[in-house]
Amino acid sequence: MLYAHKTPAEKRLDLRQKLSSSTIQRFPGTFTPLSSRLIEEKGFDGIYISGAVLANELGFPDVGLTTLSEVAQRAGQISRITNLPAIVDADTGFGEPMNVARTIQEFEEYGLAGCHIEDQFNPKRCGHLDNKNMVDLETATKRIKAAAEARRDPNFLIMARTDLRGVESLEATVDRIQALVDAGADAIFPEALKDLSEFETVCSAVDVPVLANMTEFGKSKLYTLKELENAGVSLVIYPVTLLRSSFGAMERVLETIERDGTQEAAVDEMFTRARLYDLVDYEAYNRFDTGIFNFEVPGKFTKA
Repeated sequence: MLYAHKTPAEKRLDLRQKLSSSTIQRFPGTFTPLSSRLIEEKGFDGIYISGAVLANELGFPDVGLTTLSEVAQRAGQISRITNLPAIVDADTGFGEPMNVARTIQEFEEYGLAGCHIEDQFNPKRCGHLDNKNMVDLETATKRIKAAAEARRDPNFLIMARTDLRGVESLEATVDRIQALVDAGADAIFPEALKDLSEFETVCSAVDVPVLANMTEFGKSKLYTLKELENAGVSLVIYPVTLLRSSFGAMERVLETIERDGTQEAAVDEMFTRARLYDLVDYEAYNRFDTGIFNFEVPGKFTKA
């Protein structure tokens, strides 16, 4: 009802167990609490919360303008309503190593199962844009060491993201990845790899789970689950898919109203009231306190 029945500790353990399995894990990205419940209902393995999506949803570009408080609060709202583990994008950790340490503990308090920290300069830019500025190896490893030392729950996942492949060779990228694992990273997010062979190389170079970012309009081809799994990838995210889909639908219905003077032609593509009530779980609140929720919930298949 109000919260998921799994505790944050249970969700973190669940994430660890999922990543130790031989099956690739699917984490769609979301920016609303209710859509995380939809992701769970559809049988996915976890939730991904993109820093770019949270920034865009606030009307900002993905250039490091959001704050720790904004990201932690929204991520907590999203993760509280689902039994699935949620991984959040921590960008560069919101500052120097001490800030990184605070970031980890804030995310723990808000019930997240893990996060990733990247090796760009702050302010950063979207991983699939050109001309990124990278910090040196010492700075990158200090961020990961600070994160690993700050966590209180050993099952909270510390993932290191590297954007080095955008400006350096694959060999240099692998060297950095291995150093990040040595610094304490539990998993690796190699951004903007060129092809499947590069995923295979990265996965063979480390003994920790590797994440693939299947974002639309990016540097990487949109590979299938089977292709990524065969390459050794453990986790795939679809960070902006639901945001793009949602805003595409919103734009189309607004154009329908502008054209027709009514939304009637778009109604069949909408969630019905009954379906929305079902996802929000009105019935559980009704059972909990009929003195307040004393109305009849529409049937699942009515269009009201």
